[in-house]
Amino acid sequence: MFADWLTYLPALGTGLVTSVQVTIASLVLGLPFGLLLALGASSENGLLRSAVIALVELGRGTPALVVLQIFYFGMPGFGLTLSSFVSAVIALALTTGAYTSEIIRGGLQAVPAGEVEAADALGMSHLDTLRYVVIPQGLRIAVPPLLGFAILIFQATSLAYTIALPELLGAAYSIGSTTFRYLSVLTLAGLMYAAVTIPMSLLTDRITARMSRHL
Repeated sequence: MFADWLTYLPALGTGLVTSVQVTIASLVLGLPFGLLLALGASSENGLLRSAVIALVELGRGTPALVVLQIFYFGMPGFGLTLSSFVSAVIALALTTGAYTSEIIRGGLQAVPAGEVEAADALGMSHLDTLRYVVIPQGLRIAVPPLLGFAILIFQATSLAYTIALPELLGAAYSIGSTTFRYLSVLTLAGLMYAAVTIPMSLLTDRITARMSRHL
């Protein structure tokens, strides 16, 4: 098995890089989208708030695998063909936005009401209050759970093997279909996932403890 691992490692390493790239791109697009959804769900405009909440619930209720299939196999029906990488990034970014909107909204609502009232007393506009008071503090509160969700998105990139993206799991299946040594290659792929997620989990726990102590 160890001899096999030395043979498989270069191909799986390339797949791991692809998984990390998809994760980063999905978070870069999805987190700002989640912030916009969180602000919309907290809006005083009832119609806007209801529409955004309905959109968030739809996004949270639809499995990421289904969204992946829609963008990769469904878009050609509209005359738009997307690569597997682009489809994976868009699908996971939308999933990220839907889930992180609730995390961010919780962080925004955790900002003490007294600080918002103080901003109003100083004559700050609603937009300035959001920009300088609510959003910075709310995002700081939301950082630990957002880091935890980022780990989940990295793991979710494994779903992209269903749309022929050569990420880590896809590379493992490709090797397995050629060598028929699935146990060996999938074990190595699992260890490579763990080599990323375990340090990230420990880092998240450390950041959470540090911020909790500060608060």
